[in-house]
Amino acid sequence: MKLKNNLFLTLLLAFSLTLAACGNDKNKNQKEETHEGTEHGKMDHSGSGEVPKGLKEAKDPAFPVDSKAIIKADHMKGMDGAEATIVGAYDTTVYTVSYTPTTGGKKVTDHKWVIHEELKDAEDPPLKPGAEVTLNADHMKGMKGAKATIDSAEKTTVYMVDYTPTTGGEKVTNHKWVTESELSAE
Repeated sequence: MKLKNNLFLTLLLAFSLTLAACGNDKNKNQKEETHEGTEHGKMDHSGSGEVPKGLKEAKDPAFPVDSKAIIKADHMKGMDGAEATIVGAYDTTVYTVSYTPTTGGKKVTDHKWVIHEELKDAEDPPLKPGAEVTLNADHMKGMKGAKATIDSAEKTTVYMVDYTPTTGGEKVTNHKWVTESELSAE
């Protein structure tokens, strides 16, 4: 009987350790997925509504302030197909950038969008792909102060928008930035 109890306890202990190890692996994988997944998981979806110094309002935007539009971009989950209310429209140069967060971690590539006014000590726009810059934007944790490389540049109208994700959840307010080509009329 004692042998059966010892065998039972040994198996129970082995099973418990296996479950504990799986639980730790699961948590580790979840952290890695968050860390390595799309950078927009860490993106500050809602903003203050403040705009960078020197940013000029668009004179005749395709989507005026307070108008509605459909977002045709997937910067983050639930954005594509969401109805947006235009909060601001600005003429500028937008960039996709690649950078390593100041907080450490995996390099972020082709981040959409950083505008020219969110670059520290930038020369006249547009900067060419390959140019090295320092980011003043703080859309995501570890972005402000990061050294970045310009991946692409486009002169366009950018919009600050409010929208409710198509996947549900809280309304996103003052989201920066959506380009004119990423919006369509209702």
